[in-house]
Amino acid sequence: MRIDIITCLPKLLEGPFSDSILQRAQNKNLVQLNIHDLRQFATNKHHKIDDYAFGGGAGMVLMAEPIVRCIRQLQSERSYDEIIYMSPDGDRLTQTVANELSLKKNLIVLCGHYKGVDERVREHFITREISIGDYVLSGGELAAAVLCDAIIRLLPGVLSDETSALTDSFQDGLVAPPVYTRPADFEGHKVPEILLSGNEKKIEEWRFEQAVKRTRDRRPDLLDK
Repeated sequence: MRIDIITCLPKLLEGPFSDSILQRAQNKNLVQLNIHDLRQFATNKHHKIDDYAFGGGAGMVLMAEPIVRCIRQLQSERSYDEIIYMSPDGDRLTQTVANELSLKKNLIVLCGHYKGVDERVREHFITREISIGDYVLSGGELAAAVLCDAIIRLLPGVLSDETSALTDSFQDGLVAPPVYTRPADFEGHKVPEILLSGNEKKIEEWRFEQAVKRTRDRRPDLLDK
């Protein structure tokens, strides 16, 4: 998989992609992440990429021209399955969306900033808009990192145990059941006996029951679906 991220703040993305699972995925050549500085595609001598909104109002807007120049350059080199814009009013990022995108080959992710991007970019170049929640961040960079993490960890070979992703919360429409590790007795608080029984069938039944109970208690909206 190849993911190209367009941003006006490339340094914000250095940290999330330089450690842990995302770094290992790159080192193993399972994913290629490319960060493009939007200012490099500005056409003015001051590398200006934003301007005031027509009609007035507070805040600046990312201009269409540098964004489109970057997208077109990337498209001249390869074909892309999706051009995604991270936006508070996009479709909610869910595990189902992450599963779907993990099957793609080439993605462009555009990070918004200030008051967003010129609407003409969204109308004519963006193929999909995604939100990570009903709140506003200073820019789309952290949201893009969340999206990439959710996608990349699903790629074959990224996790040391590939079955791990299949048992994550939301994969079956439920949150995950409680988990325990050593010691079996911690300050008088004991691990449920069933988990020490070695009976895999009974353990799986217990985990499913606990997942349903926890979902009912904490995320009943998932059961409604």
